[in-house]
Amino acid sequence: MTGDFDDLLAANVRYSTQAPRNFDGIAHAGIAVVTCMDSRLQPLEMLGLYLGEAKILRTPGGRVTPDALVGCVLGAHLLHVKRILVIAHTRCAMASGSDEQIRARILGATGTDLGDLTIGATTQQEEALAADVALLRSHPALTGRVTVGGFVYDVDSGLLSELC
Repeated sequence: MTGDFDDLLAANVRYSTQAPRNFDGIAHAGIAVVTCMDSRLQPLEMLGLYLGEAKILRTPGGRVTPDALVGCVLGAHLLHVKRILVIAHTRCAMASGSDEQIRARILGATGTDLGDLTIGATTQQEEALAADVALLRSHPALTGRVTVGGFVYDVDSGLLSELC
């Protein structure tokens, strides 16, 4: 053990004294959110929700990846999810260029060659959002079980806009 995480483990000990307990894991507001991993986004707070009310699935760019799709299906069938919000956001790095351009930025910044690693970036953010929403709406395990909407969160104003 290197001690690289000691500050976080100490913070966890403090947290554990007041951590919520006895939650059942169900999305009590019936909400699932697929959104970006960007640290500027606080999914529960931006929707006026609290711990235990929603399932939060975070991916680069807020894309509905295969793992996020599985989370949505499990949420709909086992965890009381009735509505799914797919939330992209302004000034997203994943919408700033192509995979090739982002790999080149990483190479330039760190010297690390990612080869042909698929990043999932696109400058066509609204089209990608619409495609992800369409995927969820048409998926046989979700059709008729959930309502799906596509949104963009403005990181400067804090406002959410429905796109599809």
